Amino acid sequence: MTTDDQLTPSVPWVGVVATDEDWDAAEPALLTAMLHQLLLVRTFEEQVLELANAGLVHGPAHSSIGQEGGAVGSVLALADGDTVNGSHRGHHQFLAKALAHVAPKGLDLTEDVSDDVRTVVLRTLAEICGLDRGWSHGRGGSMHLQWKAAGAMGTNAIVGGGVPQAAGFAFSHRLAGTDAVSVSYFGDGAVNIGSTLETMNLAAAWKLPVCFFIENNQYAVSTTVEEATGEPRLSARGPGFGIASWRVDGMDPLATYLAMQRAVQHMRSGAGPAVVEAVTYRFFHQNGAFPGSAFGYRSKEEERLWRDRDPLLQTAGHVVRRGLLTQEQVDAARDRARDLVREAADALLEPVEGGKPGQRRIKPSEWPDPAFADVGVRGDTSELVGQRFADRDSFTGELAERKLVDVVAEVMGRRMETDDRVVVMGEDVHKLNGGTNGATRGLPDRFPGRVLGTPISENAFAGLAGGMAIDGRFRPVVEFMYADFMWVAADQLFNQVAKARHMFGGDGAVPFVLRSKVAMGTGYGSQHSMDPAGVLTTAPGLRVVAPSTPFDYVGLLNTALALDDPVVVLEHVDLYTSTGEGPVDDLDYCLPVGRAAVRRNGSDVTLITYLGMVRPALQAVEQTGVDAEVIDLRWLDRASLDWETVEASVQKTGVVLIAEQGPVGTSYGAWLADEIQRRCFDHLDQPVQRVTGREASPSISKVLEAAAVAGVDEVAAALTQISEA
Repeated sequence: MTTDDQLTPSVPWVGVVATDEDWDAAEPALLTAMLHQLLLVRTFEEQVLELANAGLVHGPAHSSIGQEGGAVGSVLALADGDTVNGSHRGHHQFLAKALAHVAPKGLDLTEDVSDDVRTVVLRTLAEICGLDRGWSHGRGGSMHLQWKAAGAMGTNAIVGGGVPQAAGFAFSHRLAGTDAVSVSYFGDGAVNIGSTLETMNLAAAWKLPVCFFIENNQYAVSTTVEEATGEPRLSARGPGFGIASWRVDGMDPLATYLAMQRAVQHMRSGAGPAVVEAVTYRFFHQNGAFPGSAFGYRSKEEERLWRDRDPLLQTAGHVVRRGLLTQEQVDAARDRARDLVREAADALLEPVEGGKPGQRRIKPSEWPDPAFADVGVRGDTSELVGQRFADRDSFTGELAERKLVDVVAEVMGRRMETDDRVVVMGEDVHKLNGGTNGATRGLPDRFPGRVLGTPISENAFAGLAGGMAIDGRFRPVVEFMYADFMWVAADQLFNQVAKARHMFGGDGAVPFVLRSKVAMGTGYGSQHSMDPAGVLTTAPGLRVVAPSTPFDYVGLLNTALALDDPVVVLEHVDLYTSTGEGPVDDLDYCLPVGRAAVRRNGSDVTLITYLGMVRPALQAVEQTGVDAEVIDLRWLDRASLDWETVEASVQKTGVVLIAEQGPVGTSYGAWLADEIQRRCFDHLDQPVQRVTGREASPSISKVLEAAAVAGVDEVAAALTQISEA
């Protein structure tokens, strides 16, 4: 007979309930500060809904009315140096953290508030309305609120999208030697998102001081928790990953505070992450000022029962019961909060001339200048001032034949040696004598704790690195084994990292480097072989470099690591073992942003290419005898492309051929050809010609793979056809 051993979690999973004794024992200053924050957050949200109803909020207005207790109670348990981020429903968390920052001794609405408090209210309301006075000059709006000085690192419109970044903030806290913690607020819907679960596992494995704060408000839009998961006690996710977890009534701000105190103590002690589940309720629908019952997915009776447990009323009741404030003082504080919020609205609005009584509009002077639309998509590269630049014609160091993969490891080691902000992470990079390709050879032993082998969780560790970059104290380098894996982490790469600078106002650095390889010709098939350049370069905010020689690799990686923009470094498996001129001992030069390399001068055809197609292109030119000028782009993104070199060559030759290996459907050359024809139309003798692979992705079969990928023969055929035309 078998025997059954009852298994138990290896970490605590605790429900926290506050009693009247707890309310009686709580410090008066804590309870009054809690009440005043609740009052101001509530009245602020009511003002937002009023503006939204008047059509003055462009976009959604996800109010947190009913959920303020979880945000206020938890934030008051944090220190000023702790960081938070949140979801699309994040006004309350943002305000709680910002108000705690400007009123560290506690908000007091029985007295005149400080100018700093007024500024927080005004700038937050302006941001939600999309105005220039907002924290991000109106770009972020309701769902993207950031004030890094207060530790409010950004709310997020992608469900679960901000959770990996919170792990990055936590990792930065630890690497910086502080005891600060990170808190990520998200709802019940995000509990089932892959990035959330991946991050829980990663944070537990690395014992990061991050709290996963679940606002379980019962509904993901209209879908109940019970419909979405078999275990509606969402804090149960924690023990499954070895994370200590607490479940609390989120309508009770003091209970939330007490639970959060325990979680913070746990994290500060070095015991790893925590989960806090606050069971709460939003009084209104997902978006706007109507209750859920108006849409048929909740009953009025259910809503009434939850409203009877209003965190604001509960807290006010205990404050009055204990004699800390009179009811008249509470009412006066509520009036002062309303006056404060209305004062902010009045600063932004004016009457509509000839309109209905009381009708108002945004003051024209409050809108951002339309010319600001593209400002700050990426930086201006001023951070490169002081770097030493050299290209092949100006380099004075010793050169020798070098294998490219050896140079990859050497220059990364040099940067880690000279800049202790550089941290490398990826799958197996800490083992196998340099990872799967040797690109980190020797680095784990030289830099313990800064070369990190990750779980197979691209969303989590790419997002964690994105959080580190947004934090700004470190410069993460992420390695993906294959470029195809970028699509596993597409949210973090395209929605988060690439957009962060612009979305949050345009002036915040995001120093993030992603290294990945193109593996066409290796027999790894459709899901390990793609060239992502054509897709990557459509994403505003990303810079993309493609080194084809050992010399270029050193200079381009150094520039990538010095930039305050996210940079994708594309590598090619065929080039790893190839040799070419490279530096012997000078690993400190940079290649300028936006400088292509002319690999061969010519007068008949401008042949433009990059990465693994450079050598086949040169071979095809020699094979055909066509006098082609071969340009190796090196920088591929729209902002960094060397138009000066391209246009000068086109003016000389009048004929352009763009050559790349990959499939026609994701072709980088498609965009490039269109742009060349717009810019250089008067100098072209014929339409821009292109060489690409076929429509299908490369197959496993050696014969079919060769047929799908363009190479020497395809370039030679195109050159011959052009020369005979």
